[in-house]
Amino acid sequence: MYGRGLSLRLAIMFTCQAAFALFGYNQAVFSGIINNADFLAIVHYPSTAVMGIIVSIYNLGCLLGTVVAFLTSDNLGFRKSVWLAMCIIIIGATVQTSSYSKAQLLVSRLFTGIGIGIMTTTVPVYQAELCEARKRGMYVCTQPLAVGVGITIAYWYDYGMSYVDGPINWRLPIASQVIVAILVIILILGLPENPRWLCRQHRRQEALQVLCEFYDLPIDHPTVTQEAENIFRAIDDGRPEYKWSEILKKDELHTGRRILLAYGLQFTNQMGGAPLIVTYVTTVLEDNVGLDAKLSLLLSGVIQLMFVIGAFYPIFYSDRLGRRSPMMWGSFGLFVCLLMISILLSFKGTNLEKSAATASVAFFFLYMLIYGATINCIPWVYGPELLPQHVRTKGQAIGISANWLWSFFVNMISPTLIRDLAWKGYLIFVAFNLAFIPILYFYYPETANLSLEDIDSLFGVQKAQPIREDDKGFTWVESRPVS
Repeated sequence: MYGRGLSLRLAIMFTCQAAFALFGYNQAVFSGIINNADFLAIVHYPSTAVMGIIVSIYNLGCLLGTVVAFLTSDNLGFRKSVWLAMCIIIIGATVQTSSYSKAQLLVSRLFTGIGIGIMTTTVPVYQAELCEARKRGMYVCTQPLAVGVGITIAYWYDYGMSYVDGPINWRLPIASQVIVAILVIILILGLPENPRWLCRQHRRQEALQVLCEFYDLPIDHPTVTQEAENIFRAIDDGRPEYKWSEILKKDELHTGRRILLAYGLQFTNQMGGAPLIVTYVTTVLEDNVGLDAKLSLLLSGVIQLMFVIGAFYPIFYSDRLGRRSPMMWGSFGLFVCLLMISILLSFKGTNLEKSAATASVAFFFLYMLIYGATINCIPWVYGPELLPQHVRTKGQAIGISANWLWSFFVNMISPTLIRDLAWKGYLIFVAFNLAFIPILYFYYPETANLSLEDIDSLFGVQKAQPIREDDKGFTWVESRPVS
């Protein structure tokens, strides 16, 4: 359907981007809805704690989705897993759109989250395992860029619909995600299955054919044969099963440690304060900064646009600058931004209140620019890279579970932080961002430009020979056991 070589690689990238744009849209669409009068009437004007549950239960559903992916993805593969996810999202969005009670909305948001959780576990592994090593950062980082696009579309959609009267001004934005889900289902029809998954299913000839189509090379070309040999060796040498009881035990592949590292990346992604800014920035601008509702919605859309601008940076530079350095500098940048926001908002009740609060808006802009360029993008490529072949999908499910668990936590407490603690609430995330810097420096290895099989060498499993390029510019590595 999509041909071979470059056209196929672009089709894979675009499909993954569309799926992640849907993820971003879902993350942000409620930001402009939670203060909507018609919506508040439907949910009976809830307290801040109950509103936190209404918003965050979606993240709890996403967490359950990672459990479903953990249990099913190795059997279903990429295509069927994403089809399942999109069908769940369509059903959940349909019920959300037609909600006329708090209970109906809660259940449908939970259900939609399950689909998003399955998708966000499966898609990054597929893209990471089906791209050239030297461009893996670029390809996978287009997915978080798509998240930013989805978030921005959601904010501007909400802003536009705020001028429309009646329930359609919040029901239509929720319903519109169905269009993207159907598009993803159609796009997947022409994509190949993951060659590493095919090998694990003892379908090696099909895996070879996928590699030939992906690179647009004959089956006996060194690029194809070398990558196939690396995959076969990793599967043959890998452990057939992974037991939960071994998660903290030190095996020859350091599996437990690597899963915990992947988990830590997504913990960093969320506990830096991003869910508060992504989901509640409109409320923050109204309650903490003191802006009116329309201006808050408008500025929120522009703030999220900074996310998209920042997300272009790792696409072009993550494979040059690596993974660790951008993560550390990103944590430092978020630390500074949130510290300045906290300081400036602390002048409330003084003569400097208005000017200081207005100045704080600049740091919300800067926060989203830095977050989009670093902490949001890098974990999605870094996590699958760190995981060994035999647990990559399940390990990714565990890693992504951190994203949803801590996003649920931050989304749930954010209304209380904003309205009760005000500027003091931001200090929680200031402390976390500062703590992340030494952890990233001392515990995380650099993985850029290595094949997935040769990343094992960073954990003492094998030694990689220098990376070479063939006549078409593709990177491949010869490996041999550590002597």
